[in-house]
Amino acid sequence: MSVQKILDDWKKNSFKPIYWLEGEEEYFIDKVIDYAEHNILPESEASFNLSIFYGKDANWADIINACRRYPMFAERQVVLLKEAQQMRDIEKLEAYVENPLTSTVFVVSYKEKKLDARKKFAKLVKEKGVMVTTKKLYDREVPEWTQNLVHSKGLTITPMGLALLVDHIGNDLSRIENEINKLSVNLSKRTNITEDDIENYIGVSKDYNVFELQAALAAKDLARSIRIIQYFEANPKAGPIQLVLPSIYSFFSKVFMIFGTGTTDEKTIATAIGVNPYFMKEYLQAARLYTYPGVERALLLLHSYNLKSIGVGSSTTEDASLMKEMVVKMMA
Repeated sequence: MSVQKILDDWKKNSFKPIYWLEGEEEYFIDKVIDYAEHNILPESEASFNLSIFYGKDANWADIINACRRYPMFAERQVVLLKEAQQMRDIEKLEAYVENPLTSTVFVVSYKEKKLDARKKFAKLVKEKGVMVTTKKLYDREVPEWTQNLVHSKGLTITPMGLALLVDHIGNDLSRIENEINKLSVNLSKRTNITEDDIENYIGVSKDYNVFELQAALAAKDLARSIRIIQYFEANPKAGPIQLVLPSIYSFFSKVFMIFGTGTTDEKTIATAIGVNPYFMKEYLQAARLYTYPGVERALLLLHSYNLKSIGVGSSTTEDASLMKEMVVKMMA
């Protein structure tokens, strides 16, 4: 069962006695815990029928006693165990898991870890309740997830705005949602998030960022490339070399793939190399201007300068100087 399915069931007042949420992605676990804490019970019932424990301080016997208690003046009670991964003797909860009350909704947050699936306790949790194991999204999955989140809030976002947002934040899903919420407030009556909004409300320059550097390199525009690198030099957080070089390497890797597609159809190429069709002109432009040997050379240069950026063969050169030197050689 997915996190969304759990939330959908709860909204329909359909509950299982036990929910065990474990794994790497805290965002999804927190979503369920937050809903359970604030939405399952009406405020008038929560004061009597909501119990919250924290793994570090919780005693297994106290949790079992709370779970076995019957709700007061209500149909059900909710018992939450947060940070359960810090709890000692957690497997002693087996006595309750084996025979849970249907009037108790017991929700466990077990972050960054998973139960040993070979042990009896894990098998019992899976048999008697709902177990969800969360995983971190791959970087390639984050843009689609972010776009779906934007749409779920009744908003849209431009392709460049989406790219800037995801590139700036990475795969911190909680922060992405917080920033989207902040944007939605500042949009007033508008519903479309643009790159201007990303710049104004999140602080990412729409003119000086890794995507603009990518576009300048694709066009073999040396002067513009140098201006962007100088901006990175003056604003180190805007474009650290450790993030810029992998992004540019990914760009040229996909340009390199174009030569093996055997087609000139943009949509087919976009699908084959895994690129949003909106950005295809840059990739095709780079393929045309650099040609196969030039793209191959760019990839070798990127590999070489990535090593230099971590001190291999170049221990004193500034990051900006390394990038300037690299782009000059790329376009030579």
